[in-house]
Amino acid sequence: MVDAFVVLWAVAGAYTVRFGFLEAGLGQVREFDYAMLAIGLVLAWWVLLETWGSREPKILGGGSEEYKRALAASAWLFGFVAVISYALKIDTARGFVGLAFPAGALGLLLARWLLRQHLILERKHGKSSSRVLIIGGPFSAAHLTRSLLSVPCAGYKPVAAHLPGAMSGYESDDLPVPVIGTAADFDAILETILDSDVDAVAISAGVSMHPKDLRRLGWELAARNIGMIMAPALTDVAGPRIHTQPVAGLPLIHVSTPKLTGGKKVAKRTFDLVVAGLLVLALSPLFLLLAVLVKLTDRGPVFYKQERIGLRGTTFDMLKFRSMRVNADAQLQSLLSAQGSADRPLFKIENDPRITPLGQIIRKYSLDELPQLLNVLGGSMSLVGPRPQREGEVALYDDAAHRRLYVSPGMSGLWQVSGRSNLSWEESIRLDLYYVENWSLMGDIVILFKTFKAVFASTGAV
Repeated sequence: MVDAFVVLWAVAGAYTVRFGFLEAGLGQVREFDYAMLAIGLVLAWWVLLETWGSREPKILGGGSEEYKRALAASAWLFGFVAVISYALKIDTARGFVGLAFPAGALGLLLARWLLRQHLILERKHGKSSSRVLIIGGPFSAAHLTRSLLSVPCAGYKPVAAHLPGAMSGYESDDLPVPVIGTAADFDAILETILDSDVDAVAISAGVSMHPKDLRRLGWELAARNIGMIMAPALTDVAGPRIHTQPVAGLPLIHVSTPKLTGGKKVAKRTFDLVVAGLLVLALSPLFLLLAVLVKLTDRGPVFYKQERIGLRGTTFDMLKFRSMRVNADAQLQSLLSAQGSADRPLFKIENDPRITPLGQIIRKYSLDELPQLLNVLGGSMSLVGPRPQREGEVALYDDAAHRRLYVSPGMSGLWQVSGRSNLSWEESIRLDLYYVENWSLMGDIVILFKTFKAVFASTGAV
């Protein structure tokens, strides 16, 4: 219904603007009947959105696939109109098509985003979600269950687990849903599925089922309109890295690792230079104002330089507007020892007494970090990347955490827009590693947009 309203609004509006209210109202017949074209566009657009799968339940509520399909359907429709007009030498009014396409495309994106916000709220309250039965080994089933429960907006609600081959009466604190079966034979598994009254079955790694039984199970579930989901033992892998290749009837999954080299490296660096340069020019009055206020606070230096670890373990001086008293670093170790966090990375001083009154304000809105735009222009940092840390923190890294140093550190990053200082060390590392393993320029753009929201909401700021 929303799609129909948007495309009707876009086409009717473009028709009215292009040909005027008089002609739109009277429906005058021209050499080419634009009224019929408008009606045909509305119908074809609405049908194509369905054909392209932009309304499939599995893509609603999360990710960008829904938006991509809506844009692809719109682009193909108007591309087809352009080709037909050229091939048949039809002088289609460019103003009409040129208005309808962008208005409709943007309208569809906005309308679907608004619907998504409502759907996300519904799913957070346990509604509008598919009830899922988890089948697999104890450890993989627990991991899959926790993962699905952590993102309710995806629309999958685990309600129970069946662990083929496990001991009868098996229970685990790691599994947040009840175990309703442990039998390994096909008939028992199917009976458990039917008795659980679920909408989908998620089969995780470690399930002890013969491939032929899995295929047969798929047939039985399809006949009963129950979804079947296969969850391989892959974690923190983004969609663009996964490629499926059918070989001898087997869906082989290829997982590629993006490398920030060559053209990708040039694209990221160019993006950093252009955006950082524009921000420095636009924010130069704010830079001057903050510099004067910091100087007037206690006559100390305007900027605070701190040595951080950057790309491949190299060191650089990270710039900030000074938000603490002069010589605040000399008090750091004693304060950390007092709160018992001297041996933990990502340390923060709670109720830090070294912060000045002005520092409290500029830290709340992350204004103290604006000079890092100069680090970005100089090449020691990027706009988006893992947060640069001190040598003492890097010394506490394990082997996995060292992968954070494979890309340039950033002013903002995935963990900053996912909770900032409210996240634990383990959660922060996981998000940073996800960024390193799944980097994309579009991902950087999305993180930057989320950064503004996180900053203005002051979520997790300290």
